[in-house]
Amino acid sequence: MRVPLSWLREYVDLPATETGRDVQAKLISAGLEVETVEQLGAGLTGPLVVGKVLTIEELTEFKKPIRFCTVDVGQANGTGEPQEIICGARNFAEGDKVVVALPGAVLPGDFRIAERKTYGRVSRGMICSGDELGMGDDGSHGIIVLPPEIEIGTDATALLELFDEVLDIAVTPDRGYCLSLRGVARELAIAYGLPLRDPALLDVPAPNSYGYAVQIADPAGCDRFTARTVVGLDPEARSPIWLQRRLQKAGMRPISLAVDITNYVMLELGQPLHAYDRSRVQGAIGVRRAEEGEHFVTLDGAHRALHHEDLVITDDRGPIGLAGVMGGANTEIADAVTDPETGVVTGTTEVVIEAAHFDAISIARTARRHKLSSEASKRFERGVDPLAAAAAAQRTVDLLVLLAGGTAEAGVTEVVAPSAPRTITMPANHPDKVAGVDYGRETVVRRLQEIGCAVHGQDEIVVTVPSWRPDLAAPNDLAEEVIRLEGYENLPSTLPKPPAGRGLTETQRTRRRVGRALAGAGYVEALNYPFIGEQVLDQLGLDADDARRNLVTLVNPLSDEEPALRTTLLPGLLGALRRNDGRGSHDLALFETGLVFRPGEKPGETDRLGVDRRPTDEEIAGINAALPAQPYRVAVVLAGAREQAGWWGKGRPSDWADAIQAGRIVAAEAGVELIISADQHAPFHPGRCAAFHVVVDGEKVLAGHAGELHPRVVKALGLPARSCAMELDLDVLEQANEGPLKAPRISSFPVATQDVALVVPTDVPATTVESALRDGAGELLESIRLFDVYTGDQIDEGSKSLAYALKFRAPDRTLTVDEATAARDAAVALAAERTGATLRGA
Repeated sequence: MRVPLSWLREYVDLPATETGRDVQAKLISAGLEVETVEQLGAGLTGPLVVGKVLTIEELTEFKKPIRFCTVDVGQANGTGEPQEIICGARNFAEGDKVVVALPGAVLPGDFRIAERKTYGRVSRGMICSGDELGMGDDGSHGIIVLPPEIEIGTDATALLELFDEVLDIAVTPDRGYCLSLRGVARELAIAYGLPLRDPALLDVPAPNSYGYAVQIADPAGCDRFTARTVVGLDPEARSPIWLQRRLQKAGMRPISLAVDITNYVMLELGQPLHAYDRSRVQGAIGVRRAEEGEHFVTLDGAHRALHHEDLVITDDRGPIGLAGVMGGANTEIADAVTDPETGVVTGTTEVVIEAAHFDAISIARTARRHKLSSEASKRFERGVDPLAAAAAAQRTVDLLVLLAGGTAEAGVTEVVAPSAPRTITMPANHPDKVAGVDYGRETVVRRLQEIGCAVHGQDEIVVTVPSWRPDLAAPNDLAEEVIRLEGYENLPSTLPKPPAGRGLTETQRTRRRVGRALAGAGYVEALNYPFIGEQVLDQLGLDADDARRNLVTLVNPLSDEEPALRTTLLPGLLGALRRNDGRGSHDLALFETGLVFRPGEKPGETDRLGVDRRPTDEEIAGINAALPAQPYRVAVVLAGAREQAGWWGKGRPSDWADAIQAGRIVAAEAGVELIISADQHAPFHPGRCAAFHVVVDGEKVLAGHAGELHPRVVKALGLPARSCAMELDLDVLEQANEGPLKAPRISSFPVATQDVALVVPTDVPATTVESALRDGAGELLESIRLFDVYTGDQIDEGSKSLAYALKFRAPDRTLTVDEATAARDAAVALAAERTGATLRGA
C-alpha cells in the first residue's frame, strides 16, 4: 500500500515539521511494516511552468520526426516572448497546454536544462512528459497535455504536486483495514495522540424503495449490497489533476473519471466499488453462485469459465461480474466518442454504483481459481468494513456530481443480512498477564477505545469489536493490540523459568546420540521433503504387494509428481546422492532421520470435530487410531571412496560392509545388539543384503536392512555404481532397549588374548559364527573381532577361513592360561556344533 504523506495530512493534523521518516518510525513502532519512504521530486528544481503551444514546424530532413515549437510561457521567461523548443514527441498539437522546463531547471536524475543548438535550431527549454518529471505511469507515456482552463505561466510543480513523500507499507493479512488511507490515518492518529477526521463520517440518506432493484440469492456470500444511481454525467469530463496525481502516487493508473473516482474512494475508505453503465444493465442486479458451464468476459478481455463456487453479479442476461474480483465487459463504462460527421459526443451518462460486502474466503478462492488478483480482491479477502459500504457509495455519488456534472437520483438501495456486533469477554488484566507488564485497567480500556472498541465492565470487561477489525476474535487478539500500542520496545527482556524435572526424554536423547555418532563417523545429514510418487517405488524394484506401496495420498500436494507421503527414507536420500554426484561430489556418505508413514489396510476415518469444546479422551483416541503409523527411522547412503588415497597409502571404496557398520553404530548408541543375517529385500542386491533383527520381549523382531543396492535400481535412479544404503527403525530399537546406557566398566586386571581361525562353508555368515563363539566362551569373553577372511588354495573349495581375536578378562582376578584356553575351546566347540566349523590346520 503506497500512502502519500500529503493525503494523510488531510485526516490527521501532523506537525508541519514531521517528515516521512518520522512518520515511518511511528508506524513501525505501532506494528506496521513501512518498507520505504519515497521522496517524490528529489533533485527537481524549477523553473517549471505551464505553456501553450503556439506553432509546430515539422522538420523532415532528419531520420526521425522532429518538431520545432514555439510555446507561450507568459512572463515566466522574463521577456514574455514565445519560447523556442525542439521536441520529438507527437501526442500534442497547436493550442495544447503543456509543461515546460525552462533553462536552469534540473529534472530528476540530475538532468539539467539549458539552451543548446540541436537539429540546426536553438532549443530554449523542454516540453516534459510524466516520466521525465518522475510522476509515474500516467497511461500515456507521452507529453503531459493539461486541461485548457489552466493559466499560462502557472507553476507546474505546485499544479502537479510533484513534491511529496510516499510511504510504502507491506500490509499483513490480519491488518486489511490498513489497505486504505482511513486505516493508516487511524494508526497515525493513535501513534501521535491526535484526533482523526474520519472520511467515512458522511451524511448518508436512508434506504428507500426507489433505488435500483437488487436481489441477493446468497446472503452468506454477500451480506450487504448498496446501490446508488447517478444520471446526467458529462461523458467528456476528465479526472482533475489532483485526483490523477493521488492515484499515481498510490501506484494506480488513471483511466477515466468514473473509474478513477471508484478507485479513489477505494483507496480512501478501503471499500472496493464498481460502476456499471446503467444503459447496458438489463433488469435487476443479482448476487448468486455461478452455475456449471457459465461463461463471461471480464474487463481484462479474458473469456472465463465459471466454477460453481464462484460468487457472481448478474442481470437478466446472466453474469456481469465476478463478485469482489473484476467486473464484466458487457457493462463496462464507455469512453467518450465524438462522431466526426455530426460532432455529437457519446459515452456513459448514467451509472449504477455498487458498494457491497462479500465473504472473504469466497473471494480469495475465486481470485486464486481464476489467477485474477485485483485491488478489490486483495481487500475483500483480508476483510473489508461492512458498515463503510453506504458511506463509500455516498462519497462516490458526491464526487460524480461534483466532477462530472451528474445528478444523484433519490433512490437508495441497501440490502442487509441481519447480524449482531461481535463481542469479546476477557479479564481486564489479561494483557498484563500476556505481556508480563502491569498496564492497569485504565490503560487497557484507553488503548482498546483508541482502535474503535466499545468497552464495558470492571474486572471483567466486554469489548465490542469495531466493524473494520475482523481479525479481533479472541482475548489474545485484544491483548496484542494493547501491547503493540504501548510499544513492543517497552516490553522487558525476561527469561522463562522452566519447572524442575523437565528436559529431553530418553527417546530424544537417543535420536540426538544417533545423529552425533553418524556425523562423527563421517556422514553428512541431508534433510529431504517427505513426499514421493509411485514412480520412485517402481525404480526401487518393490513388489506389488510390498507394504511400502501402501501410500498416504495428500488431497492438496505441493507437486502432482509427488502426491504421497514417504514410506521409506531411501528415495529422498538417494535423490540427494544423485544430485550431489552430478555436481561433482563423488565420495558421499549421507544420513537422515525422520518419520515415515505406514497406513493400515484401510484408510482411517473420523468425524469432524467442532471447536466449541475440548475433544473427549475417546474422540482423541479415535483420531489417533485413524492416523497412519508413523515410525521414526534412520537411513544412510554411500557412494565413492570411504577412505581417501594419499601419501599414507591406498584408499578404499565404500561397500556393503560399511552400510552394515552404520547399522551397528546406530544400534550401539541405542544400547541394543543387532542380530545380523543374510536376506533378500528390495532395493538391495540379493547376495549383498543383510537383515537387522533385535530381541523385543523375548521375540526376534525385524528392525531394518543394509547392503549394496541392486544394479537395476542403481541404473533406474542414475546413481553411482556400487551405491550402498542402510535403514533402521529407531522405534523398534527403543523397544529392544532394556534400560539406559551404562558406562563400560574398566578392569585393572590384564587381558588374555586368544586367536582362532575356523573353516566353514562359504554360505555360513560370519555373524552366525561370531554368535556361536560368543555364547560358547561365556562370561569371561570381553570382546570378539573378525580380523581376517581367507579363501584360496589352502582351503577346500566351497569353504572359507574366518580368523577371530578373542579377548578374555575376569573382573576380580588375573586369568590363567588354562582358564583362557578352556574358554576358547568351549567357544570353538559350540561353533563347530552350530555351524560345522573346524579349526584351520587341525
